[in-house]
Amino acid sequence: MADAKVIPFDDDRSRAGGPSRAARRRSSAGVGRVQGPATAPAVGTAAVSALPGRQDVPRPQEEPGAEEPGAEETGRPAPDDGRGGWERRLAGGLAFLRRRVTGEYDVDEFGYDEELTDQVLMSLLRPVYEKYFRVEVKGIENIPSEGGALIVANHSGTLPLDGLMLQVAVHDNHPADRHLRLLAADLVFMLPVVNELARKAGHTLACSEDAERLLRRGEVVGVMPEGFKGIGKPFGERYKLQRFGRGGFVSTALRAGVPIVPCSIVGAEEIYPMIGNSKTLARLLGFPYFPITPTFPWLGPLGAVPLPTKWTIQFGEPISTSGYPVEAAEDPMLMFNLTDQVREQIQHTLYKLLVQRRSVFF
Repeated sequence: MADAKVIPFDDDRSRAGGPSRAARRRSSAGVGRVQGPATAPAVGTAAVSALPGRQDVPRPQEEPGAEEPGAEETGRPAPDDGRGGWERRLAGGLAFLRRRVTGEYDVDEFGYDEELTDQVLMSLLRPVYEKYFRVEVKGIENIPSEGGALIVANHSGTLPLDGLMLQVAVHDNHPADRHLRLLAADLVFMLPVVNELARKAGHTLACSEDAERLLRRGEVVGVMPEGFKGIGKPFGERYKLQRFGRGGFVSTALRAGVPIVPCSIVGAEEIYPMIGNSKTLARLLGFPYFPITPTFPWLGPLGAVPLPTKWTIQFGEPISTSGYPVEAAEDPMLMFNLTDQVREQIQHTLYKLLVQRRSVFF
């Protein structure tokens, strides 16, 4: 199997003379209120006469046992009342299965299935997020409530679990219930099963065309510029940011006119301490690296279980791009300066979080 091909996020020259990766990617995708009865006037109460020239209609009063407005009026789910709650969940589950079987669900042009993501994929990831890694989120208010935004985060952990936890963090903590659309490397879309799940979860190829289209549509997009250099670095270099490329993500944010939100993730570096790299096996399997950890491959499948570290995800102050002219996206010096600013902010926050945490596991 050939080595995995990594296409840089900002490499526009590789698309000259042939169909764009965006085109290749797209070719593979496809009661009213219920009130209680009016009560009769109580015996012995004084009658109230109507004003001259006006005939008032007495307003009905609700009895203490009158029904409350339904969920369709308040916008909130009805309270779980035991048997009724189970019946509603069962009915919702059966309706979900019927829509999946009959194909009555929406998928956008990138293959994103919002219903499947919310009801199935997030439900599977949430116990890992809440109980296993016990993720603590800070600065979620720095992600705008509406409009596009580009979240730039560090990448680590041998396997890309940090991207999935970042997606849950935005989905479950943002007051506007925003969804994160991650940009992923080619290898993700070359693996069977993983390819389909990634598209259903809203991920897309890390190319500037797709990223800009999502941002202009008002989506929150996530990118990890370190790529395989960050996720596959040895344990001795943990929390030391690798090169961020040539600033392609900055150019995309400038063209779309969206803010850049730096994000620092602490805890992912220790889930698979990478103490070695078998380059021969990596070449045979077509992977960018083949990790050797204290437990893998020595313990077999058990060695693939990540260590239960304590995570912290912090979103920093957004860096605005709205004040720059359109031609600023082609200024290499500006892109270099903004890229360095984002990288330094993430690195500084990583060091601050490392000083604050009590332990790797607590």
